Amino acid sequence: MVPLVTASIPSPERSAVALAVGHLPADRVRLREILSQGNWKLYEASDCAEALALLRDQRVPVLLCEHDHADGHWEDLLKAVAELPAPPNLIVYSRLADESLWAQVLNLGGFDVLMTPFEPAEVLRVTFAACRRWEYDFVVSTAREATHTRRPTAVKAAPAEEEWLRASTGDGTRSSVAEAVRMKEA
Repeated sequence: MVPLVTASIPSPERSAVALAVGHLPADRVRLREILSQGNWKLYEASDCAEALALLRDQRVPVLLCEHDHADGHWEDLLKAVAELPAPPNLIVYSRLADESLWAQVLNLGGFDVLMTPFEPAEVLRVTFAACRRWEYDFVVSTAREATHTRRPTAVKAAPAEEEWLRASTGDGTRSSVAEAVRMKEA
């Protein structure tokens, strides 16, 4: 069993990490104010290049991205972070958030959409859910990697054992092989 990694979930003892990307400083300031209530550490970037530089050096579970920013669009950032080893869950925020944007974000692999001006309870709920999902995905992918790396490698049997096994396995099914092994041990 793989232990649950909870370093990214905020609690009174520790803070979680998120990154806000947007060209409007007022939005980033408001996000910082809201997330500080939930014990989040918020990194800030004004454009995609700055965000990607930070994401290459720091594992960040949640990325809050303005719909359009100085050097791109949320879709550009979503494609770029998909190449990271543990890509963050992307939440798009916009003054023009509607069902169409929400459907587009979800269909392309983003996590959710927030409308500005920000509603504090909604920001905390969505970022916490994105963090939980990232953590779950991280644990699952780590478990898969551990399973794949621990597979037993094939060991070549000695020629005498190969002949014994061929002669004693009958039809070659798993049960006949198990029977042959029991016979040899007896």
